[in-house]
Amino acid sequence: MRKTPSLRLSNRLISFVTLMVSAAIFILFIGGTISFKQIGNEYLEHYLTGVVNVVDEELLHPEEAESMAKWLPKLLKASSVVSMELSSPTGVVYSFQTLAVIPDGSLLSTNTLPLQMNKGYSITFKSVPPYSAFAYSLGALFSITAAIAVIIVSLLWGVVWLRKQLHGSELLEERGRMLLAGKLDDYAVGNEEEWPATASLALDSVITELKDARKERSRFDTFIRTHTFLDQLTGSANRVLFDSKLESTLQESDSQGVLLLLKINGWEDLVEEQGKAVGDELIVEVGKQLNNLIQRYSDSVLSRYYQSDFALLIPQQSLKEAKVIAAQCLKIVEKISPPKSLDSDNWCHIGVSMYVSSERRGRLMDELDMAHRSALLQNNNSWSLFKKQQQLTESLGSVRWRNLFDAIFEQEQLVLYKQSTFLFKDNGLETLHFELFSRIKDENGVQIKASRFLPAIEQVGYQIKLDIAVLKQVFPLLADPDFSQHHFSVHLQVKSLQNPVFVRQLKNRLLQTPRAQLQRLSFELTEGQVVTYLDAVRPIAKLLKGFSCQLVVEQAGRTIVSTHYIKDLKVDYIKLHRSLMKDIHQRYENQLFVRSLLGACENTGAKVLAVGIESKKELKLLKELGVEGGQGRIFEAEVALFHQQEKISIPKRRNRWGK
Repeated sequence: MRKTPSLRLSNRLISFVTLMVSAAIFILFIGGTISFKQIGNEYLEHYLTGVVNVVDEELLHPEEAESMAKWLPKLLKASSVVSMELSSPTGVVYSFQTLAVIPDGSLLSTNTLPLQMNKGYSITFKSVPPYSAFAYSLGALFSITAAIAVIIVSLLWGVVWLRKQLHGSELLEERGRMLLAGKLDDYAVGNEEEWPATASLALDSVITELKDARKERSRFDTFIRTHTFLDQLTGSANRVLFDSKLESTLQESDSQGVLLLLKINGWEDLVEEQGKAVGDELIVEVGKQLNNLIQRYSDSVLSRYYQSDFALLIPQQSLKEAKVIAAQCLKIVEKISPPKSLDSDNWCHIGVSMYVSSERRGRLMDELDMAHRSALLQNNNSWSLFKKQQQLTESLGSVRWRNLFDAIFEQEQLVLYKQSTFLFKDNGLETLHFELFSRIKDENGVQIKASRFLPAIEQVGYQIKLDIAVLKQVFPLLADPDFSQHHFSVHLQVKSLQNPVFVRQLKNRLLQTPRAQLQRLSFELTEGQVVTYLDAVRPIAKLLKGFSCQLVVEQAGRTIVSTHYIKDLKVDYIKLHRSLMKDIHQRYENQLFVRSLLGACENTGAKVLAVGIESKKELKLLKELGVEGGQGRIFEAEVALFHQQEKISIPKRRNRWGK
């Protein structure tokens, strides 16, 4: 990948211009100095040649040669000659040495010139160069000084002018850097001063088209998932999604709940007599009322199973609660005024059945059908419960749940389990992190999974206490030398992130933890809660990312939502819901959903992970689809982090009526 240059274009141009001008000044200065020195040497040589000619002529007349010793020293002193030797073939004829102090003998210039008229004679001069005693003279060198000053001033003005001209290119370059850094939304529209303007306008146009393409891609992905898993008339789940959720629920250990099948009696005749529009209006109204009913139950699923049939899946409910739900369902549906062609007292019948883990989906649907027939035989709006042989686990009431939670949190007996999450590599598996699960034990020492007690946690409003208890155990693990190589992933409830006190405590704890430890910590949020409370999650996600923690969105695909949150929150990993993994090699609709989510994560940095992989066929297909990691019992089962005591001591309730 190409790297962006660290030096800006304007700085490079200014440096180049400054270097060229400085080099020109330097060359001019060196050339002037050499020329000045050369002129001085030529002047001295010319002057000494004149002295040699005079001496040569004087030597031709003996009477004049005798007087040479009188006037020649004065002439030599005036010419800055330090010494002179007149030599002949027989030896030195005449010698002159000045008495003046010479500061540095190495500066003397030595010249030996032959006499033209007196063959064999030569004169050797040692003289001071004419420029050695010169000092700077403003008058003499004013023109050169002024020229250099003009060049420097012009250079400074040119640099300022060049910076102004290149300011637009700097803005465009800075915008490019920000776009490469991922800040597309903040720099989608360029400054009017950007230059070249055509490049800026082209960049604006490309970014606009890119945003539109991303929105269209998100809408298209949502459209695919919606038409694959949702009913187009009511917006509830279709039969495919309902069967997938039911299969996944039945695979979970210790799971139980209630199934309801509501059928509208005489809907086909209604469509024939009054038209499909009237029938669809009734279906929409019934679906709306049922959707309002299941909102109070977490992880519940409402499906338009057939044209006039609705199926409801409400997990972690007891037999007593199932009867209450069936009665409430019938009550709210009876408030709807059916069309005249339907008997207002005999148009709605509900079949109810309970399920436990490891049951077959087909058998449960047969039980619902038999229960519905039993209700139909009553000839009025009614519901009927299919009686089963196996006993369901007794469900605790809200008061007993609250007492159990209070005892667990006070005695710090929350049990943490871990399961490894792996990344798929060419040479095998690479451990990404250990996902931590919460479990509790009741007063009898029976372990309860989170899927069962989380609805009760929400019912009594203890989400914040649960998250505090989990984090209280996790942060010491980060500092424990025995877990120094472990990366942990912790679940958080969005309800906790909406509490200012919890957020402040979390921030303080993050500030007190070294950055190296925080890099080994990930936080997982449920996709449905993230999309519903996106505005509340956004600042918390930014806070966690600022502390080098990783953000994971789990249960992707449990509900059909838009995927714009992936880029908005800069999610690191997305974990698919385990219901999508069951026999995915045989379910093309689930494969389509995974492909759609992988496409939504492209160019966002988010990696898609699969959860609940149970077979090699599922693992092989997921790798072929492009899923980058996963977890499940095919790799590693869940194991407890620490051993906890077997039983929880719960204070007995006071007998208010005892004596």
